[in-house]
Amino acid sequence: MAFSSVIASAPHVCLPKFTRPTLRRTIRCSVASISPKFDLKTYWTALIEEIDQKLDEAIPVKYPQQIYEAMRYSVLAKGAKRAPPVMCVAACELFGGNRLAAFPTACALEMVHAASLIHDDLPCMDDDPSRRGQPSNHTIYGVDMAILAGDALFPLGFRHIVSHTPTDLVPETRLLRVVAEIARAVGSTGMAAGQFIDLEGGPNAVDFVQEKKFGEMGQCSAVCGGLLAGASDNEIEHLRKYGRAVGVLYQVVDDILEAQSESGKKDDNKKKSKSYVSVYGVDKAIEVAEDLRSQAKKELVALEKYGEKVQPLYGFLDYAADRSFSFESLV
Repeated sequence: MAFSSVIASAPHVCLPKFTRPTLRRTIRCSVASISPKFDLKTYWTALIEEIDQKLDEAIPVKYPQQIYEAMRYSVLAKGAKRAPPVMCVAACELFGGNRLAAFPTACALEMVHAASLIHDDLPCMDDDPSRRGQPSNHTIYGVDMAILAGDALFPLGFRHIVSHTPTDLVPETRLLRVVAEIARAVGSTGMAAGQFIDLEGGPNAVDFVQEKKFGEMGQCSAVCGGLLAGASDNEIEHLRKYGRAVGVLYQVVDDILEAQSESGKKDDNKKKSKSYVSVYGVDKAIEVAEDLRSQAKKELVALEKYGEKVQPLYGFLDYAADRSFSFESLV
């Protein structure tokens, strides 16, 4: 079956066409309820500008200078989409929270995300010499500095939450839950477990690897935003399932696009992460993407009582499924 475009029948956010190769079979699933008035690109661009400034302020160069320079290299890298922090802010605003209350946690999520990518690229892990079209951290600073930079970013993120979140906007009990949520997501039962199974597990471990390596960051970002705003436990659960599905969906679609692009060929000597495409092929991966988008949409339907405030989360879902615009125009 041939593709003409991704999700051709769905009403997408009004954005310029992306020049990247498109999927050659339609992902069939329930349509996301995106308002034609909502412009994801404008929303995302504005937040990226604010987040970039706050990240620059959060990681000044100190002694030892080499570690800080390595930290800044990855956190402030051009081309970063800032998906974790933007999703955190969107989830916080969904429940009436002030984005000023979300920014410290949003920055921390980007620090944690950058640290995970630094470690993921190491020769002993996925052994990737490039990231976002630029040399990986260890390629520039060496494996030793890359490990230290990642190690330093994790605790800096937690410290940033505690020291910079306005206490008049977020009670300490909520901050404790946020810190615990991030620690769970990156820990031995979260992203670290996904990396371990990616290295050691067989082909039948692909579901676990995808959920832990990519779903954890998505669900953690959405959940933290909800926690900061005081969302109920039931609402947090909807955010958790939504974020997990979107996180995996983005990676599945990315793998499909790469597999279908002649320019997406990688060095056969490089270690490759387990994906639905590599294990089951493109057609099966597309079926997985269909299911993931349907799952995420179902969780958002339960939050539609908040009206237009849910639109950014629908926008992220739409972008994860079809890459409606190029982020090269955002940075």
